[in-house]
Amino acid sequence: METLSTLTYREHIETLKDDLDFEEQGDAIYLYHSDDEARLLWAFHRPSGSHPAQVSDPNTEVAIMAFNHSRLGALERFTRLNPAVIADPELRNHIRNRSRMLFRALVDNDFSELLEVLHLFPVFLDQACDQMINGRIWNENYATPLRASMFLESAHEQINEKLIEGVIRRLKPLKEQSFDEAKGLLAELVNQAQKLHQDIKAHYIGEFETWLTREKLHPLQNIVLTKQIHQLKGNYE
Repeated sequence: METLSTLTYREHIETLKDDLDFEEQGDAIYLYHSDDEARLLWAFHRPSGSHPAQVSDPNTEVAIMAFNHSRLGALERFTRLNPAVIADPELRNHIRNRSRMLFRALVDNDFSELLEVLHLFPVFLDQACDQMINGRIWNENYATPLRASMFLESAHEQINEKLIEGVIRRLKPLKEQSFDEAKGLLAELVNQAQKLHQDIKAHYIGEFETWLTREKLHPLQNIVLTKQIHQLKGNYE
């Protein structure tokens, strides 16, 4: 019977593939193997995606392979990644395609993890802005006005009309909100006015002015909401 010493790592992994405990055996042998080549191959062949520990592998080539084949969420994947990969522009280029996919998911969510990733790793801001502008919207997990403002503040050196439009597209439209939801949102905007980015305020002022002309409200309701819009507008101006 052939032993591991007489087989290449790749050949040995192939011999294990039909075993029910393939991944368990592979982890036991290859996860912390002393040979970088062995760990690199296992990061690629591991059936459920690379192991979280492999993303932190001290060998940058192994870490890159593991990052690209991991099934971890974006935040955990970036925080586990060998810091040497993040620090080196050439090495970062090897995870660029996967990073782009991760940022596509981050900007298509409520921005909570997006802001955390950018706070920890601001070097990826370019990719975040690119996906904010060019990424399609797949989910309905809208950003909050406050988080949208925080993103624009962090990207202040790259702000342009397209970026602002990309952020606004990820805010829940007023037409999709009930009266009570819209009323609650307006009160929230007024309370947070000092923390909101001016372009986010300007967007909502226009949206609510249009919304008020469309809604058939009781005169007293109209007065109260108009006053709140003026409060928001006063903070904006």
